[in-house]
Amino acid sequence: MQTRSAKTMRVGLAAVLAFAAVGVGRMGAAWSADDDAQLVQDANRTIAQFRKADPGIERFFQNSAGYVVFPGIGKGGLGIGGAHGNGVLFEKGQAVGKVTMNQVTVGAQAGGQEFAEIIFLETPNNVSDLKFGKTKFSAELSAVALSAGAAAKAKFTNGIAVFTATKGGLMLEASVGGQKFKYTPIAPR
Repeated sequence: MQTRSAKTMRVGLAAVLAFAAVGVGRMGAAWSADDDAQLVQDANRTIAQFRKADPGIERFFQNSAGYVVFPGIGKGGLGIGGAHGNGVLFEKGQAVGKVTMNQVTVGAQAGGQEFAEIIFLETPNNVSDLKFGKTKFSAELSAVALSAGAAAKAKFTNGIAVFTATKGGLMLEASVGGQKFKYTPIAPR
């Protein structure tokens, strides 16, 4: 007879594998100019929501060489986890490309959630690094949870500042892992 914890562990592992399969499947899907336009609209709505939640974030929009807006990143795991999302790179306030983020984590974690994320890139070199796949996040970089007044205490670390806002779900996590990015110019209309 199986113990309850063994059964729970199997169900959790199946959920993680299903999440990973969906994420990998989404990465290979064809992307069109219409999809780019919808992603840019979603990114602009996310920017408006972040500005409304904390007007102090405006200094990051003004003082950054560029920023990437992820309207929705899905994350899940049980021991081993992952996250995936598509975002938009803005330079001088203009959408210039699509950025795909993938993350794998290992450690104490359970659950799933969706969150929005804005990554501010302080210098043109930070923007260039992102475009050429040289940007990876590791454990020493932390994100600021979006709330009124949070931006006042936030600062750039190695030319990068990250803000997140939970959209739904619950994730308990004490894990290490990195976000990896792939840049693609937006298709002209």
